[in-house]
Amino acid sequence: MAPITEVEGRRLALSNLEKVLYPATGFTKGEVLHYYATVAEVLLPHLRDRAVSFLRYPDGPDGQVFFTKNVPPGTPEWVTTAEVPRVEGPSRMVLLQDLPSLMWAANLVTEFHTHQWLVGTPDEADRIVFDLDPGAPAGIVQCCEVALWLRERLAEDGIEAYAKTSGSKGLHLLAAVRGASSERVSEYAKALAVEAEKAMPRLALHRMTRSLRPGKVFVDWSQNAARKTTATPYTLRARPEPAVSAPVTWEEVEECRSPGRLDLRATDIAPRVQDYGDLLAPLLNPERAGRLP
Repeated sequence: MAPITEVEGRRLALSNLEKVLYPATGFTKGEVLHYYATVAEVLLPHLRDRAVSFLRYPDGPDGQVFFTKNVPPGTPEWVTTAEVPRVEGPSRMVLLQDLPSLMWAANLVTEFHTHQWLVGTPDEADRIVFDLDPGAPAGIVQCCEVALWLRERLAEDGIEAYAKTSGSKGLHLLAAVRGASSERVSEYAKALAVEAEKAMPRLALHRMTRSLRPGKVFVDWSQNAARKTTATPYTLRARPEPAVSAPVTWEEVEECRSPGRLDLRATDIAPRVQDYGDLLAPLLNPERAGRLP
């Protein structure tokens, strides 16, 4: 029987704590739960009031990996849910508003993915995101070059960008925006991706065409669509090692000269939070949000 743990007055059955989820490092499910408890203070603000899609990997990244968007069976009644508009009709999704809900979800063994809008205002995007995805032999170094160009281009329009690792091969750029629909943000993001390709034709690409990808960085603007989600800051990823989609400083981006320079694992995050706090905290401040031109 799974041990019962009390978290802020809620009783949780946390199971299989000794199970190794990341065989490359021996990182266990218990360590996954400890990681989320440790970073909850900086993670929860980025989850709050956003419908969550779960990319589950209960047997580790080498086992079955699958998306769960609707409220999973067995969800405790005290976990907040909300009706969310979708193309196929409204559906009910989970909101992770507090530590007990976060730990319940972490026990499912999952990545957290969220939209670029809040459940209370689904018609208005509050973030813009660029997913910089390198095609080999391009890698994180080339992603950083593209990120620096995009940062300057966004700044020309009064939009302040922040960077985080994808937790995989690439880099994510995010910025707070206001007063625009997801459709309008997508149009703007695509226009900047096209500009990036024209400015750096040997390095950047705005199209997903696979034959064009080798050696270039795909500037994926499409995750701004209302139906799309992006890996939430601080989420663990279903990778061979416990990689995290973690914020990085612009100094780190500027100084990235070698592959692996920005590889961040679960054990790296608590010390970084202690040193830097939440590098993405400005995204949570409406007064820092820019308006699209």
